Amino acid sequence: MVSSEYERRIAARFTTFDQDGNGYIDREDFNGAAKALLAEFGMAARSDKGQALYGGAEAFWQGMAGMADRDGDQRVTREEFVSGAVKRLSDNPERFAEIARPFLHAALDVADADDDGAVTVEDAARALTALGVEPEAARPVAAALDADGDGKVGEADVVPAFARYFTVSE
Repeated sequence: MVSSEYERRIAARFTTFDQDGNGYIDREDFNGAAKALLAEFGMAARSDKGQALYGGAEAFWQGMAGMADRDGDQRVTREEFVSGAVKRLSDNPERFAEIARPFLHAALDVADADDDGAVTVEDAARALTALGVEPEAARPVAAALDADGDGKVGEADVVPAFARYFTVSE
């Protein structure tokens, strides 16, 4: 049986996705996240990286909707997110990371100024802030993503951390 504390923590993750605060997650939340990242890093939506980011956002939305949109209305309510997350994430946490991977990869590309496959901790913090993380929390979170302390954050750091954040244990 899933505890109410576990459900409360999963529900709190809902706000990460509900970018516009309207009480549900939809395609526009994912597009809004992409737009915010592009604006933060001064990149055009029509650029290759911008198009990849929007493609990743769409793939992420489709995966999320497939996992949690129980009534097929193209919106994920808090209740659908909690029940979808509780059931599906506990059954297969790697699946959630995999549906997020195209977006996370493209987001790192947007923030990767020197195209070396990783971003600085500072740019990771900028990206997190653009995605709605409070600025005072973004820097420590970004620093924690730099597991080896080299000052860089890559996909191998971000994807597992993302999965851990959204697949909170009971």
